Amino acid sequence: MVFSQEHNEQTRCSELAKSSTFYRSLYSEIEEVGWELLVRLGGDLTFLSFRILDAKSRVHFVEIELDETYPKSPPRASADVPYIFDLKWSISSRLKDVVQQFQKHLEKLQEFWSTLDDIDKSLWVVDPKQPSRSMSHRQINIGNDCFIMLYIDADDPKSLPECRFMGPGPVVDSFRRIWQRNRRKWTKDRPYLENIACLLETQLPRPIDVQKNDQQVECGICYAQCLPVDDELGDNSGSGTDYRCDNTTCNKAFHSVCLGDWLRSITTTRQSFDVLFGNCPYCSEPVAVKITNSRK
Repeated sequence: MVFSQEHNEQTRCSELAKSSTFYRSLYSEIEEVGWELLVRLGGDLTFLSFRILDAKSRVHFVEIELDETYPKSPPRASADVPYIFDLKWSISSRLKDVVQQFQKHLEKLQEFWSTLDDIDKSLWVVDPKQPSRSMSHRQINIGNDCFIMLYIDADDPKSLPECRFMGPGPVVDSFRRIWQRNRRKWTKDRPYLENIACLLETQLPRPIDVQKNDQQVECGICYAQCLPVDDELGDNSGSGTDYRCDNTTCNKAFHSVCLGDWLRSITTTRQSFDVLFGNCPYCSEPVAVKITNSRK
């Protein structure tokens, strides 16, 4: 009986020592990535989520799951991307390696997302209403009660997209014939939206909200649609709002310059390299904005 109690106590102490070592090691790895990038940490420390900004200041979240054999076995990474990267892992790898590989993966997808952003801003997209970063298709109103579904290649976004037409038979047949006749005119050197207009031989309808109000949205801080024309603002001189709160119930628009200045005035704002992390002045949800060269 005494032997059994001693054995159980030794086992418990051994498990506590292992868990303590795991916690210390994991905290060290989080420190390497940056605590300011951590947005979620599971109670048992086997689930983490980091917020990462890409080159265009788009916000991304990479979720990382660890199993009981970590770091001998690689973690599982997931994110809102069209396809996940192949994680390269060794026994000496750490969380920072996952984040760095995710950042390189985001770099490869910049042109893909820029293409979709141009479509969302310039054409009348009817589906999806609130696209995620993993979606590679857009259903677009092309007029005359007709629609075109475009499927953009994530690895080669400037290439001719796959498409499907929907609407009244005779009108759709006409659009389909025009597209087939002109598909060889598609060129990667031409802007994407010009390519589509060229192949369809028509000027496509603009987004419904732009049709109703063809003006810039005012900034939630300075209340102006455009920044003043000022040499001190550099590339931002005269620009419109270029940042929106990710909270869909808020969705307030800002000039990134104004938001950056406002965040600097708040004592709780954190800075990592050229990125400021704080809270939306309207809904208090997390925001992250890059510091422009003119305002560093």
